[in-house]
Amino acid sequence: MFDYETLRVIWWALLGALLIGFAIMDGFDFGIAALLRVLGRTDDERLVLLETIEPTWEGNQVWFILGGGAAFAAWPALYAVSFSGMYLAIFLVLLAFIMRPVGFNFRGKIHDARWRSLWDWVLTLSGVVVMLISGVAFGNLFLGVPFQFDGNLRMSWHGSFFELLHPFALVAGLVSLTMLLAHGASWAAYKADHVIADRAVRVARWSTLAYVVCYVLAGIWLAYGVKGYAIIGPVVTGGVSNPLYKEVAHGSSWFASYMQYPYFWAAPVLAFLGAIGVQLSIARKGLGSFIFSSLMVAGTILSAGFALFPFLLPSSIDPRSSLTVWDASSSRGTLALMLGATVVFLPIIIIYTSWVFRVLRGRVTLEHVRQSGHTY
Repeated sequence: MFDYETLRVIWWALLGALLIGFAIMDGFDFGIAALLRVLGRTDDERLVLLETIEPTWEGNQVWFILGGGAAFAAWPALYAVSFSGMYLAIFLVLLAFIMRPVGFNFRGKIHDARWRSLWDWVLTLSGVVVMLISGVAFGNLFLGVPFQFDGNLRMSWHGSFFELLHPFALVAGLVSLTMLLAHGASWAAYKADHVIADRAVRVARWSTLAYVVCYVLAGIWLAYGVKGYAIIGPVVTGGVSNPLYKEVAHGSSWFASYMQYPYFWAAPVLAFLGAIGVQLSIARKGLGSFIFSSLMVAGTILSAGFALFPFLLPSSIDPRSSLTVWDASSSRGTLALMLGATVVFLPIIIIYTSWVFRVLRGRVTLEHVRQSGHTY
């Protein structure tokens, strides 16, 4: 059986894996939604785009549910602080999630161009909101968020929604937006009719270039304009989950973990290689460009997670209250029990998802949509 320290690291890695799974599997859905009116010039073309994601989008949301469940059960303090303090931001994300199936279901209820245009815009906004706010949330992790604990571990929040819109956080939001637009365009190039795929190729190229610019800008800003956090004094990796038992200094570099663990540099390298791969392979309109965009997504999230390690949620007003891998987890028994369940069920989810995508392989063509008579 794993010791407490090892279990905490495993669940930190699993939380990252679930976030990556969500960003890859649901990210192209939201990318398609955001690009619905850009790639689809006619109603039939927009129906093609919707049909590339409609059969699988609900299944892809399993990764979002798993991520939330893992945060709730494995990192209860992280769940409590983030969901309480960032309530409005999370509400907007959940509202966007809710409006997506509503858009799918209501779009074809009335055969009127204005009605369909309204729901097309709803789907577009749902995609943009989720991608942008998710990136802004990540950006705020590096800036620190305004919470603190008292001696009885009661949390208080001292910020507002608009304070989360710091310029650096907005750049992080643009990283997320451009990355997932490229990811969605890569999916459209692979799955949609060739008329639409040709447009998706151009969008993927420009989105990838914009992503690289934003990613580099965010990295430079993080290195020279954002102060990092560091635990000072002895680090108790297997102790009780009480963040107030440590001392934290604010003013170091967020890249200190990269100096301590040089193999962390593989993450940004993976992100850049993924972006280069998209540029080189997108013209073929095959599965390769989608795989490369997935690697770009994975590398981006890993590079952020590695820079933050061991912090999960830094505090901007009381650094000692910052939540880390070593002091924000559930008990050793809970982590071990959940790990056993994960070992059993996660492979089943992956195998089933792979089977579904294999069954649904092939392009969705304009001819198919016209013959099928779908109205969503």
